[in-house]
Amino acid sequence: MFDDADEETLAALLAWRDKPAKHQPAWPDKDELDRVVAYLRTLPPLVFAGESDKLKQEMAQASRGEAFVLMGGDCAETFADVRADRIRARIRTILQMAVVLTYGASVPVVKIGRMAGQFAKPRSNDIETRDGISLPSYMGDAVNGHEFTPEARIPDPERLISAYQHSVATLNLVRAFTTGGFADLTKVHEWNKGFMANPAYSQYEAMAGEIDRAMRFMRAAGVSHDSFRTVDLYCSHEALLLPYEEAMTRIDSRTGLPYNTSAHLVWIGERTRDLEGAHVELLSHVRNPIGVKLGPTTKPEEAIALIDKLNPEGEPGRLTFISRMGAGLVTEKLPALVEAVRADGRPVTWVTDPMHGNTITASNGLKTRRLGDILTEIKGFFTVHSELGTHPGGIHVELTGDDVTEILGGSEEIVEDTLTERYETLVDPRLNHQQSLEMAFLVAEELRHIEI
Repeated sequence: MFDDADEETLAALLAWRDKPAKHQPAWPDKDELDRVVAYLRTLPPLVFAGESDKLKQEMAQASRGEAFVLMGGDCAETFADVRADRIRARIRTILQMAVVLTYGASVPVVKIGRMAGQFAKPRSNDIETRDGISLPSYMGDAVNGHEFTPEARIPDPERLISAYQHSVATLNLVRAFTTGGFADLTKVHEWNKGFMANPAYSQYEAMAGEIDRAMRFMRAAGVSHDSFRTVDLYCSHEALLLPYEEAMTRIDSRTGLPYNTSAHLVWIGERTRDLEGAHVELLSHVRNPIGVKLGPTTKPEEAIALIDKLNPEGEPGRLTFISRMGAGLVTEKLPALVEAVRADGRPVTWVTDPMHGNTITASNGLKTRRLGDILTEIKGFFTVHSELGTHPGGIHVELTGDDVTEILGGSEEIVEDTLTERYETLVDPRLNHQQSLEMAFLVAEELRHIEI
């Protein structure tokens, strides 16, 4: 808590309040918001500084090509989906993807879930209008309700407390599943063999067979290690709601340094990465690993200025740039940024978000994406780094462990006519379980042919 901060640190942590803050809810009662924030400050941290430091070391490895990052999870978590079966399905999908990517990359995969905190989203418009009625846009369950009623759409600070509580419940399950035998490598591999039983995925049989032979070799050689039975699954979210992120920033008792204890890694979105803005200001003062989304309008000098602000001393693993260019622009727009950062010399972990630059509207009005476009952007990301001699550090994708029908394409051929069968997202479309695994196999094939 801030009680342990010296005057200089306290002033730095509160400096964001004097900066312009984009995409913040219009809280109707400031006194109520202040009361909620004061209460959140008294609650235990969700994660610990030592865990964030460990992730920072692993992100540094990814920046050097010694690891590969898999960030995945819901576009926007909902309170209703904080259920054991939904969380288990999401974790299972991430673990299955990680096994395949580990084989393809031949380096450890750093597993980070978009979970236990991704309860808020920026929106293009503050107001949503239906049939002549205008109400505040839905900004995620941490802010307001999705129902299109005046009562549901009023931003409610009490929801910040609910977001904290649901994050606690999610993290409890994550830790139980990843340390209690659910993540056993043999079990995860068997799940992938079940995936291969579907004739739609026969094209991946060769790689699945290679992984199976590697597993049998390890068993025959008597290889056994705790790392085969448990995994580290870190949590992350966009640090959008500044009062919440401030409340969850604490002074580490070991080092006296401030950490954001709402997640191991927090990122700044494309819409809130203003150098003089409140989001960059607040996160510049915490010691977690930090991500920043970079879209196609980002200029090389902006990328360098972000390094100056967020990682001036060049601490390895501290800063991750998450590019989100779009399939048609990645090979055109990304090279200049990568070249500028390489010339600067301070380490950055490069990760691709192939989702947000490829959103389209289907003929029925639903937001969707094409799996082919997602894969094209990933391939373009790898191509850029291969040509420049830099390291593609990982992928950042929106996915679910359920068999939804939100993204077009894949071997099971979701088309516009079938989008409505199980279109469940409240904000952005997600890869379903099968599409996520198919993508992992395709990315693993790419990884086998490049030097990370």
